[in-house]
Amino acid sequence: MVDRYSREEMASKWTYQAKYQAWLDVEKAVVKAWARLGKIPQEDADKIVKNANFDIKRIDEIEAVTRHDLIAFTTSVSESLGKESRWFHYGMTSSDTIDTAVALQMKDSLSLIIEDVKMIMESIKKRAMEHKMTLMVGRSHGIHGEPITFGLVLAVWYDEMARHLENLEQTMDVIAVGQVSGAMGNFAHAPLELEEYTCEELGLKPAPASNQVIQRDRYARLATTLALMASSIEKFAVQVRHWQRTEVYECEEYFAKGQKGSSAMPHKRNPILTENITGLARMIRAYANPAMENVALWHERDISHSSTERFWLPDAFITSDFMLHRMNNVIANLTVYPENMMKNLNLTGGLVFSQRVLLELPLQGVSREDAYKIVQRNAMKVWEEIQQGKPTVNEKGESLYLNHLLADEELRNSLSEEAIRECFNYDYYTKNVDKIFNRVFNK
Repeated sequence: MVDRYSREEMASKWTYQAKYQAWLDVEKAVVKAWARLGKIPQEDADKIVKNANFDIKRIDEIEAVTRHDLIAFTTSVSESLGKESRWFHYGMTSSDTIDTAVALQMKDSLSLIIEDVKMIMESIKKRAMEHKMTLMVGRSHGIHGEPITFGLVLAVWYDEMARHLENLEQTMDVIAVGQVSGAMGNFAHAPLELEEYTCEELGLKPAPASNQVIQRDRYARLATTLALMASSIEKFAVQVRHWQRTEVYECEEYFAKGQKGSSAMPHKRNPILTENITGLARMIRAYANPAMENVALWHERDISHSSTERFWLPDAFITSDFMLHRMNNVIANLTVYPENMMKNLNLTGGLVFSQRVLLELPLQGVSREDAYKIVQRNAMKVWEEIQQGKPTVNEKGESLYLNHLLADEELRNSLSEEAIRECFNYDYYTKNVDKIFNRVFNK
């Protein structure tokens, strides 16, 4: 299936229209709070809430003169009002409006990311159940280790994404805060109740303490949470890219009819989606650096953070959203080749069962050191024969390693032929899959 994801929903959260609308929502909430406190006439508050509006073209014209975007905004809004405009932005500083509005944008955007993560977890779970008992070889250092199942690999992914979901939900609690604390955060010109009522209206929590800005460790928490999640998505993508290698070919991205892989080599079927995801993850991680550097502002505030946030906030959200949808498309439509998985599992002539034999010998009184020597020397023979091009199974379908073990007199003094053959039973490696799945998917 073709990935037809559109970024419009997330991108719409970060347009100029969305930014100024969030500013207006904050300003209206403050006006309502002032009226609730009895500090401004209710009639004037009602007019502001009903009639206050802005014009982006007009804001740009004013900002060209004032060189101050918030003043340009308030001036534009005031032009849509009458005498009641004197209460608009009353007792506030620019960051009261801007930082509280950005909290609304971040909250809405993070809600989409959280839904994306739930979506990808469902896709992983579906494929895990489908391949719960699909045997494949587990690898460490890129080298064959022992039999596992494809379902277990996906269970690890699901568990990892569950941690990211928890982190994102906790991060929501960290970033969904507002402030109306005044120019230095001392509430000299407005009571604490104004901030509390405003945040209540907006669905935010008041920051327990602020200076002139919301503290940027909150933003850094968001950036690092997205970066960590992106690293896991990249991990999954790199795994798919390895599986799609010609020499491995255990899985591949869905290849649509009519799709082309190379302008020069018509046979190519390239893992372009997961390669793209790998690159996107690098960008998302890069946004964490300026976010962390923004934590250290001069005294009660400076604006060194402002320019970077105009880049990294929308880009991090839009890129994360796109990346999660793309990875979900990869997982949901991944083409899996169980036969190739089994072929690769048998590629080393039974060496994947070496630990099973190793663990049986101490039960028969053999020291671990001696057991290791017996098992390893036979394994090394198999490696040499594989290098020489010898078939990994004989005409009876028995593996090279099994044949060598059965012919080892020292080993046969401790283990019967039946016991040795039992060590080559795949069921031994899948006996706890159901329990693992229960722990992962039912917790």
